[in-house]
Amino acid sequence: MQKWFEDAKLGIFIHYGIYAVDGVAESWSFYNGRMTYDDYMKQMEGFTASKFDASAWADLIEKSGAKYAVLTTKHHDGVALWDTQYSDLNTVKKTAAARDIVKEYADAVSARGLRLGLYYSLIDWSHPDYPSVYEGGKVPDDPGSANPFSSPVDGIQDEAKWQKFLEFNNHQLKELLTGFGKVDLLWFDGDWERSEEQWNLPEFKQYLKSLQPDLIINSRLQGHGDYKTPEQGLPITRPDGPWEFCTTINSSWGYVPTDQHYKSLHQIIRMFCDCISMGGNMLLDIGPKEDGTIDERQEAILLGLGDWIRAHEEAVYGSREGIMSRYYGDGSTLSADEKTLYLFVHGDPKETICVKGLCNKIKKVSVLHSGKELTYDIHGGVPWFQIPGTTWIHLTGEDTHELTTVVKLEFDDKVNMYGGSGAVVTHN
Repeated sequence: MQKWFEDAKLGIFIHYGIYAVDGVAESWSFYNGRMTYDDYMKQMEGFTASKFDASAWADLIEKSGAKYAVLTTKHHDGVALWDTQYSDLNTVKKTAAARDIVKEYADAVSARGLRLGLYYSLIDWSHPDYPSVYEGGKVPDDPGSANPFSSPVDGIQDEAKWQKFLEFNNHQLKELLTGFGKVDLLWFDGDWERSEEQWNLPEFKQYLKSLQPDLIINSRLQGHGDYKTPEQGLPITRPDGPWEFCTTINSSWGYVPTDQHYKSLHQIIRMFCDCISMGGNMLLDIGPKEDGTIDERQEAILLGLGDWIRAHEEAVYGSREGIMSRYYGDGSTLSADEKTLYLFVHGDPKETICVKGLCNKIKKVSVLHSGKELTYDIHGGVPWFQIPGTTWIHLTGEDTHELTTVVKLEFDDKVNMYGGSGAVVTHN
């Protein structure tokens, strides 16, 4: 794992494609029969990208506080957003836009010093060779019930066609990994429709790394990825190893104008704090409109998140996961040297916030965004048994941030938390 990824904390996911024309669900609309394949593909005629400005995207991403971005270079519908030489189904040759979206995006993101991420669907429901085999090679009891976009419906598998499709994927991925400068992250999707052996793993991953040795690959590679990607459901238990939570601002990945179910800025910040408290990143998605502009509500969320991060950046960038929630419930992070603890406060306390199990002597407590020093009390504790008391930090609404407050605790030594179950006091 590259250190930049674990230090980054925030990335911006961008679902952009022809599906924004009619505002329908990306790829799944035709796969699940909500519309015909032909009607779905007619959206290419209306995909103009007439106001697409990659520099404006990159500027917004930078202002959001994100350190990396991930663009959908090709979703399951097979429509590539770059000028691929291995299919005419791309935005240069087949849409009204006639533009290489990936190149413009990659140039703009890299120029800002942001890490470049590319999403690529292993699935291609438009490719004639893709529906040639079944997952794991196992023919279902009723082949006729298989979805014709993903599997043969006659029960007959064609391994030669499947090998041709793998070559196609390799060619397109080589274009992405050699034609746009340094690619930092490859975000796969769709691995579930075929087995590890069918995807030719681990050789496939070795091939990708030969093109970009420092490349990070997400978990959607039948167990051969570098980090986990829980989606939409915020983890309650910390995933093992490096991880990233991907989520939407409303309920949709791409632009769906009828979707009014937006999360508030405070909710987004709270989710972000929950992620970094458990040592993960958040990959927050936006869905640009067909013309390339971004809904003002989504833009406002990104700008508000960036403002909050800049006011509290020492608690965010380069931090490590905080103390366990049994000690403090609202989440926290630790500085890299573990001598500073940052507590997230999501509401306005009545009089105090409470930290349990803190063994360290406190050097200073302050409000991070204002610098105001706070007082505190310690009640209880059995020092001769090394059992700490409860720390009560005096904090009321007048000292809080309008969104989420960060309280900074400084120590001379690394944070040490008590994990025992108490004891009977026998030496009063």
